[in-house]
Amino acid sequence: MAGKLKIFTLILNAAIFIALEIAALSMLRSNGMLQDTWIMKGSHAFYATVWGATEEIRYYFSLRRENERLAEENFRMAGIIREYESAGRDSSATAEDSTGKYVYTLADIVKVSNNSQHNYIIVNKGSEDGVTLQSGIITGQGVIGIIDAVSRHYSYGISFKNTGMTVSARIGKDGPVGSLVWDGIHSDGALLNEIPHHIPFEPGDTVYTSGFSSIFPPDIPLGTAGESRIVNGATYEIQIKLFEDFKALRHVTIVRNTGKEEIDSLVSQQ
Repeated sequence: MAGKLKIFTLILNAAIFIALEIAALSMLRSNGMLQDTWIMKGSHAFYATVWGATEEIRYYFSLRRENERLAEENFRMAGIIREYESAGRDSSATAEDSTGKYVYTLADIVKVSNNSQHNYIIVNKGSEDGVTLQSGIITGQGVIGIIDAVSRHYSYGISFKNTGMTVSARIGKDGPVGSLVWDGIHSDGALLNEIPHHIPFEPGDTVYTSGFSSIFPPDIPLGTAGESRIVNGATYEIQIKLFEDFKALRHVTIVRNTGKEEIDSLVSQQ
């Protein structure tokens, strides 16, 4: 009984205190313009703080949705551009027919390694989404990796930032073809090797996928040429600054060449 009485007393005292505070504020507000302005400013500041925090939370979740929408839109636009470019290379083919050998699937990265010489990527698409071994992983700004293992809903990819991976690349869309590898040091650094030293090029020239691989489509922009040196007196080794920021990767595209098995079969027969 004593306990209940104590709780009732605390509640009563709190109610009286709140009532007195409200009465005091009411009297203060009615006492003059200065006090009224002060109270209004205080209440506005409080509302602004609460509203601002609410808007920050709402903005965070809306921004995530907006990023996903933009990624899907970029994915669709990249496909349209590839179709028109391929149609332009073969005027006798329709855009649909000339790009039919590549199938593109949008995916999100769920785990990524960036701190070793053998980095990897795990994406949220697997065999049930049509992903197969040796599919490419790309964005609109570069080659990201190659699928090396597939489960039902996820796929494991070898990152381009892996010392064991090479990409066939060319300087310009009609220039010499070489082998592009990660420089092993910088997140945005690569080396283009095997470029004949008599072939002219300029620092700042764009480097693209060559299309000579059965994994990656041609003309994906990869980066820009920088300083170079001659190796063994015969070929250039050119420093490349990659377009893609691997540390900020979130959305990627998985590309599958439907003619890869046939190409590989022909190669294995020789």
